[in-house]
Amino acid sequence: MYLEQLFLSDFRSYGEAEFSPAPHGITVVTGANGAGKTNLIEAVAYLSTLKSLRASPSAALIRAGAPSGSAVLRSRVRHDARLVTVDAELHATGRDRVQVNGQVLRRTRDLLGALQVTVFSPDDLSLVKGPPAGRRSYLDDLLVALQPRRYDLLSELERVLKQRNALLKSALAGRAGGGVGWRPGRPLPDDVKITLDVWDAKLVTVGESLVAARRELVDELQPLVEGAYGSLASGSAAPSRLSTTLAYEVSWSGSLAAALDAARPDDLRRGVTTVGPQRDDVALAIGALPARTHASQGEQRTLALALRLAGHRLLAAALDTPPVLLLDDVFSELDAARADSLMANLPALSETQAIVTTAGELPSGASPAAWFRVEDGKLLV
Repeated sequence: MYLEQLFLSDFRSYGEAEFSPAPHGITVVTGANGAGKTNLIEAVAYLSTLKSLRASPSAALIRAGAPSGSAVLRSRVRHDARLVTVDAELHATGRDRVQVNGQVLRRTRDLLGALQVTVFSPDDLSLVKGPPAGRRSYLDDLLVALQPRRYDLLSELERVLKQRNALLKSALAGRAGGGVGWRPGRPLPDDVKITLDVWDAKLVTVGESLVAARRELVDELQPLVEGAYGSLASGSAAPSRLSTTLAYEVSWSGSLAAALDAARPDDLRRGVTTVGPQRDDVALAIGALPARTHASQGEQRTLALALRLAGHRLLAAALDTPPVLLLDDVFSELDAARADSLMANLPALSETQAIVTTAGELPSGASPAAWFRVEDGKLLV
């Protein structure tokens, strides 16, 4: 699989741009900081998942001052002898429009697999240093990439939580159950209790399924992350012989059903669901110590790279084709030894397409197959 061609109109900083990276090996995109290199990476990634790398709404992806108030992205993706087109129109107001092979996309799930990417960025450090939400997203994005049907599971969790939280807020405000707001020590109206029981049961079903899938994924990732970390760290100025571990941590003890029942008074008081897979975490450790609090920044960044490499290798093995590698200004955040080590540990570039942005020099082991540069919002060969 590789990106054959990308056309942009009024996307982020680009008025118009056409991009045809080399099908295999490294395509380098150079330019000064702020020139728009990340915007190009974001466009490719967006066509893979319909999500902004920076969690921006569609309106923020449209170039300021665009005459039509919209942005257009068109792509051609090669799957061996098969060609897949993915096109998107983003609108500041109204619905966005996405087409795959000329057919209007009805469900995001139907897009998945048309273009698979693995993104490396300086922000990946938050996988180790940041809050649990980033680590949950890392797992969930991998789950969906590996098995698109998991998208429905995550969508169902979102729906159940939305409905349950709305009911909790409604009960607290007195908008449900006869107009009298719930207070600690006061029994719930029967209709509120019955409805809450229904949403609890649904949350248990979807929650337990998601936790089981996440645990299985963590088990698969563990040896891959440990191997990648060891390989990356061995090339650093201070190589580490410490083991790395991943452990899935649920946000409750005992069964989820019992935990929801016990947490119900607190949930009602706060108007939000306080236990469930939406509160879980992945504990990352180096040498049996929490990486978030005890590792150096160099070790944390190496572990973040190892997480991305492990996910990429898992996907490549499962899909029998490597995803496109997108490395956004990653080497500038690494010392020379770690940059060389990452370069040496990338998948076989004779079989993989890699798009690398940089404002500086590439590691010594890099042999680019194509070069582009970004200047004044234009992509130049």
